[in-house]
Amino acid sequence: MRIAIVTDAWSPQVNGVVRTLQSVRAEVEAMGHEVLVIAPDSFVSMPCPTYPEIRLALARSAVVGRRIEAFGAEGIHLATEGPICLAARKYCLRRGLPFTTAYHTQFPDYVAARTGADPEWIWRYIRWFHAPAEAVLSSTPTVAATLADHGIVRSRPWGRGVDFSVFGSDGARDPDIRALDGPIQLYVGRIAVEKNIEAFLASRHPGTKVVIGHGPARADLERRFPDAHFLGARHGAALAAAYRAADVLVFPSRTDTFGLVMAEALACGTPVAAYPVAGPIDVIDDRVGAMDEDIDVAIAAALNRPRWRCAAYAARFSWPASARQFLDALAPIVPQRDRLAA
Repeated sequence: MRIAIVTDAWSPQVNGVVRTLQSVRAEVEAMGHEVLVIAPDSFVSMPCPTYPEIRLALARSAVVGRRIEAFGAEGIHLATEGPICLAARKYCLRRGLPFTTAYHTQFPDYVAARTGADPEWIWRYIRWFHAPAEAVLSSTPTVAATLADHGIVRSRPWGRGVDFSVFGSDGARDPDIRALDGPIQLYVGRIAVEKNIEAFLASRHPGTKVVIGHGPARADLERRFPDAHFLGARHGAALAAAYRAADVLVFPSRTDTFGLVMAEALACGTPVAAYPVAGPIDVIDDRVGAMDEDIDVAIAAALNRPRWRCAAYAARFSWPASARQFLDALAPIVPQRDRLAA
């Protein structure tokens, strides 16, 4: 099958959407399918306001459509709600082509956190964007319920995975992190206001706080929390070594739909502390972490979870299974000659 994935999020961006698409693309291609990714790197773009490292592509519907046609796509997936996918959506609707979409990001909550705008205004756009889709892929039952509450009912499950060739309990532990005073509490992800990192850094549990990642809020948080260790971005084996060196991963976000870093940390044997919100409530349970509205309580409880159990629990997160769900949800395109004959 020839599959066109259209996305406004792609490398060099580093986030859960990009990592999900890259991982699923690799699995789908390993199954023998052909994949075309139409992403911002192919278009003139401008920096996103308040997120300059994210580029907003200036893509015309006709240009995107020609690429899909030239590829001979037999299935089309629109991964995001940005300009490139808007152009592809317009093309598909004009040509009567079915497509699927995905709800990767709590975009209404992100906008509210950054601007103070009423998230319901953004939900109007989200409903409009996804309404023509044959299926809207969602990462967890909680996200599917959230979509249904806002009038988006044609959701299909699309789970997430872990690259077990990189993330596992056996392997090196970052020596510099291990040398810090314990218990070592780790945050991994974008350093941005919507990630609620301040709640983690302001927590009172004894030990050392370590932050891995980049983002627009880093300079301000470094200034305000000088006792925390900000180590920048890490990937692959270096990130796995950091997970193994930590005593607990703290996931303070209240706006994520999944949280890949939680699954990766568990695979490395590191328990998770989080708020009881969408994302954590579908990814972890009391065997491998703790959730509480008081993050200090969650940290203290998570530190008691055995590392071997965390690693065993993580086996449920499979990229091959995620790729199969993605393929099962696709709406095959009927060739024009067959549509005319029907």
